[in-house]
Amino acid sequence: MKDEPIEIVVIEDEEDILELIEYHLVKNGYAVTGFLSTENVEQFLEEEEVALLIVDRNLPDREGSEFVKYLRGMGHETPVIFLTAKSKDAQIDEGFQRGGDDYITKPFRTKELLFRIEAILKRAGAIQQNKIKHRDLILDIRERTLNIDKISIPLTNMEFNLLHTFIKNANQPIEREFLREEVWGNDRADSHDKTINVAINRLKKKIDPTGEKNYFVPVWGIGYKLV
Repeated sequence: MKDEPIEIVVIEDEEDILELIEYHLVKNGYAVTGFLSTENVEQFLEEEEVALLIVDRNLPDREGSEFVKYLRGMGHETPVIFLTAKSKDAQIDEGFQRGGDDYITKPFRTKELLFRIEAILKRAGAIQQNKIKHRDLILDIRERTLNIDKISIPLTNMEFNLLHTFIKNANQPIEREFLREEVWGNDRADSHDKTINVAINRLKKKIDPTGEKNYFVPVWGIGYKLV
C-alpha cells in the first residue's frame, strides 16, 4: 500500500478560493497543486500521478469544461469535479457531457466538497474502502482482520496481503509474477513459485480447512484465481 498522499490538482483563478480549497485538502491529508489557469496543467498530468482534478469553469485562458473535454480527447481519464458559479441546468448538463464526474456550484460547503472528493476517490480506487467482501470473506483493511461468518480468522501479514490481492482481483487469473510484485514487493527475489504455492496452500487451510468452499482455482500455465 502506498504511503504517499493522494495528489489533487485544483484549477481556480480566484486566489482566495484556491487557497481555501488547498488549506482544507492539505488539512485532510491530501497533496495539492494549484493552478490559476489551465497553462501547464497538461504537462503536470503527464509527469505526475494525479488522482483528481477540481476545475473551475470561468478561467482566464480557457473555459474549464472545454479544457476537460480536450483532456478526455487526449486520453486523460483522471476524475474531474467541476466547482463553478455556472449553475443553470443546461450548464450542469454540459459539464457532465464534456467529461465531468461530479458538479458542485458556488457558493459551496467545504464539508460537502470533501465528502464528494472522498466518494470519487473511493470509486476510482485511490482510497481503500475500510472493508471489502468476497462471498463470505470480509477483510477489514484498517484493522487488517478477516472474518468468515462472523468468526475472526488470524492471518499473518503476508497472508493478509495475499488474500487482499486476490479479493481485489476476484474471478480473474493472477500470474505469480503479479503476486510477487504485490505481496512480496522488495522481497520478491525470495518468492519462488514453490514459496507462492506454499503460501496459498497455507491460506487455503486457514480460510477453508475442510476444502468444501474451493475459493482458489489453479489456472494452468498462469497461476491462481479466487472464485
